[in-house]
Amino acid sequence: MSAVLSSQALPGATSLAADLPSATARLDDVSLSYGSKPVLQALSWQLLPGQVVGLLGRNGAGKTTLLEALLGLREPQAGQVQLFGQAATALDDAARARIGYVPQHSDLFEGFTARQLLAYFKSFYPRWNEAKVEGLLSRWDIPRDQMISRLSGGQQQRLSIIRALAHEPDLLVLDEPVASLDPVGRRDFLRELVDQVLDRGTTVVFSTHILSDLERVAFNLAFLQNGRIAVQAPLDSLIEEVRLVSGPSAAIQALLAGSGAELLRRQPEAAGRERCVLRFAPGQVPLLHGELSVAELNLEDLFVELT
Repeated sequence: MSAVLSSQALPGATSLAADLPSATARLDDVSLSYGSKPVLQALSWQLLPGQVVGLLGRNGAGKTTLLEALLGLREPQAGQVQLFGQAATALDDAARARIGYVPQHSDLFEGFTARQLLAYFKSFYPRWNEAKVEGLLSRWDIPRDQMISRLSGGQQQRLSIIRALAHEPDLLVLDEPVASLDPVGRRDFLRELVDQVLDRGTTVVFSTHILSDLERVAFNLAFLQNGRIAVQAPLDSLIEEVRLVSGPSAAIQALLAGSGAELLRRQPEAAGRERCVLRFAPGQVPLLHGELSVAELNLEDLFVELT
């Protein structure tokens, strides 16, 4: 892997039966294990141009592994990953130059100053936007001539974000990009993402444990559970269409058969009773259903129930 991607590069379960050559990224039946521990299991996923996807999963669910496999930084034991129609592990230089990446742990060259670091990476990218770089350095108060090792954690994370945005990538992958930023810094970054990145039709994938950030910018949410994308859909659709239904198992089965709802999760409770997360077709969500309890779910509830 070249220095460009390994040092600097940035979304449910979606059927891949229909070939979509325009997909920015595509994973087909990807499996990856660490020793005897499976992390990704026959995972299929596709990201289309202009999609903004928040990746959610419990700690240890494999979010970072998935993003690294997506970028070709980690080769799966089975399945295929393509970026811009090329194998992710064998991208040409032109394809690499279309990717921006902010890893969970900063990989900045601490012996450089911010100015030296950005000048180094500028040489790799024909679309480098110097005006954007200078504007962000000033607005985010990053000293240009101070050693990176002497910058605060928040300043280093901002610098990593600037490096990822500077060449106006077509695919931006962000792994916990704002973990070291205070609320004001997070809001400023999200505003930058919306105002300058989304307007270009960039495909954006980012994982975060800060749910309020997802509510601001993630038009789609993808839930990683048991090594697969359990569901991906626009946030508004999930709020409107997904319900927690609990009650007698027979009544839930009858509801499923009669409504055609999608079963997202089932959990047994007392004998003959269970709680299920169901996704109904638009306009078909029941308010009440006999013996069953039907409850709405907010984003935090969805995270708990689907991961």
